[in-house]
Amino acid sequence: MDKKQDAREEQGNLAEGDASRAQQAVHVQYVRNEGGPTLGFSVTSGVGILQQDGLFFKDLNRSGSLEPYEDWRLSAEERARDLASRLSVERIAGLMLYSRHQSIPAASGGWFASTYRGRPYEESGAKPWELTDEQIAFLAKDHLRHILVTTVESPEAAARWNNQVQAFAEGTGLGIPANNSSDPRHGSDASSEFNAGSGGRISMWPETLGLAAAFDPLLVERFGEIAAMEYRALGLTTALSPQIDIATDPRWFRFNGTFGEDSVLSADLARAYVDGFQTSHGERELAGGWGFDSVNAMVKHWPGGGSGEGGRDAHYGCGKYAVYPGDNFDEHLTPFTEGAFKLSGKTGRASAVMPYYTVSVDQDPVYGENVGNSYSSYLIRDLLREKYGYDGVVCTDWLITADETASRDSFLSGKPWGVEGLSVAERHYKLLMAGVDQFGGNNEMEPVLEAYRIGVQEHGEAYMRARFEQSAVRLLRNMFRLGLFENPYLEPEESSRTVGNPAFMQEGYEAQLKSMVLLKNKGGLLPLQRGKTVYIPKRFTPAGKDWFGNPTPERCEYPVNLEIVSRYFTVTENPDEADFGLVFMSSPKSGSGYSQEDADAGGNGYVPLSLQYRPYTAVHARKTSLAGDARPEDALDRSYRDKSVTTHNEADLDAVLETRRRMGGKPMVVSLLLANPAVLGEFEGEVDAILANFGVQDQAVMEMLTGAAEPSGLLPMQMPANMQTVEEQFEDMAHDMECHVDTEGHTYDFAYGMNWSGVIEDERTRKYRRSR
Repeated sequence: MDKKQDAREEQGNLAEGDASRAQQAVHVQYVRNEGGPTLGFSVTSGVGILQQDGLFFKDLNRSGSLEPYEDWRLSAEERARDLASRLSVERIAGLMLYSRHQSIPAASGGWFASTYRGRPYEESGAKPWELTDEQIAFLAKDHLRHILVTTVESPEAAARWNNQVQAFAEGTGLGIPANNSSDPRHGSDASSEFNAGSGGRISMWPETLGLAAAFDPLLVERFGEIAAMEYRALGLTTALSPQIDIATDPRWFRFNGTFGEDSVLSADLARAYVDGFQTSHGERELAGGWGFDSVNAMVKHWPGGGSGEGGRDAHYGCGKYAVYPGDNFDEHLTPFTEGAFKLSGKTGRASAVMPYYTVSVDQDPVYGENVGNSYSSYLIRDLLREKYGYDGVVCTDWLITADETASRDSFLSGKPWGVEGLSVAERHYKLLMAGVDQFGGNNEMEPVLEAYRIGVQEHGEAYMRARFEQSAVRLLRNMFRLGLFENPYLEPEESSRTVGNPAFMQEGYEAQLKSMVLLKNKGGLLPLQRGKTVYIPKRFTPAGKDWFGNPTPERCEYPVNLEIVSRYFTVTENPDEADFGLVFMSSPKSGSGYSQEDADAGGNGYVPLSLQYRPYTAVHARKTSLAGDARPEDALDRSYRDKSVTTHNEADLDAVLETRRRMGGKPMVVSLLLANPAVLGEFEGEVDAILANFGVQDQAVMEMLTGAAEPSGLLPMQMPANMQTVEEQFEDMAHDMECHVDTEGHTYDFAYGMNWSGVIEDERTRKYRRSR
């Protein structure tokens, strides 16, 4: 009955009146069940309330009778199976879509741009929480129900937007709610990559690598609990995190999104993170640890993306290949199989998995395919599904079914690595046959329907219908578990009180303090006495481009808020008046590993990635690459031996050396923001103290320098002695570099850190430090 009703709706003019209906004011009514969930529904959605056995249920399909999927007394699995059986193929195809990035309100230009009634936001007169033309289209026409949210103007705007989306979805078809999601949004360093920004107010924590530096699973679990409460208050019910790849190549530019290079630490922190996000307690629990405080965790990136050849990243065509010269593929699975898939809490395992873009070269012993990980039947169906018994959602990374662009260093290119010769529909079909459920960054259902038709021709209607329902059950189950079908609505005022409240802010700030690593403290210089006079040089940043390819201007500015510094020290612009110098710097940045200029000059286009500040020539790089593309427009041999690269922020090193010269023999302190390991030998001997962080507020740095807190963080990775050891280490192996030894005789190895008494030796170092 429902599928016929659904099909009739598909044939009608579904778009008629959608825009006006989407922008209707949302009035939510609540019905409370004694001993059961409170139901929330929009007055204008057409959904009524059914009463049976003295209990209340939402009539989501407006049939006048209680269907199994509407009965909250049944398990999430039973409800998902019933609803999947009622859906048309078109509606299931819509469930398989995961939207492109959506900001609230939409930007008027750039990658996240959209319109309101055909006009940019500033010209439309729309409220920040209104639905864009794009959102109305993909909700109504393409039946999309999984939305990736980036920036939001405020918690209130996010809550109101969520209610608009949910009311529109509730009044369409069988009343399937939206499952809104987010990439990580709690970082306190505004320049950090792969965080499109939450906007508004939210508690601020260290980046993922900073959480790892605390070496404390309980802290990470607590972060997950708080982040989940803030996510739910923003209308977000899936976290596209944690990133649990072991970062075994130090040059990888997604290093700071990981828990570092160690598989045991990463597994423990992955388990804690997912437990924190997914677990509801007490009256908020519905069943099996799931409930109204739960957020689905989508762990990434199976089977590990940290071993790109030469440290290059697979967002770019130049970095599509992951290599395993150390024959160490299995260790990269550890954070998944021993962490995210073996939770301590009731939910058991992470509810979703995202494979990475990379082609894991020669790691398919069954079919011999070298294709992007999501396309691999061996990696997804044989290994993840069958060997490890994973039956949760598998969602591709974004844009892997789109065609690639000509540029090897374009972030916005499609990323169909290994299947470039297939059509878009054929790529969708291959993914489905490999065991994938969902397509990241895809707003249109037509390629999914075409993939269905390909499958019908090859396997028959019954087979493809069953395959679609299999994915639909997985996707719907994750929504039923969270109570979204009962009440997807928010109270905007409550959201404003919850997100970024003072208690959450304080816990995030305390985590920032625990994340900082004291690398050097010559003569016990730190902590410094408050009120001393400090000289801080400006930081010069040349013109460049961000990771989306947008141009960035040249800047010369103070790298810290001087108003905050002045609460702790007297600030001077004259080094002669200063008691000490304080230089802020970041780890070296050298690009994507591909140069169009090199290609235009007759080279293969591939250049080194550097972790040192001065220009670097790769005399120790391997002579012939391990992987490459045989197509005429690319290079089979991607070696960059004897080529040079200039680091974008070389001026950071200049600032240290110039400040040392101007300060004479007076003390020098460096505050070092690390996104990757760095070669510190270029300046370490010139300074007296180095305090490393992974994204913290300026105040946290000042508190640490003045002794209001004592450093306790440990390095979650090795710091290389030089670029030769970086080139000679294996991309897939952890703990295989010669580490920097400072002038005090301390080795900057994994799990090294200092407090005011000296090098830290405690239960954390005994548990996690590797014997060499």
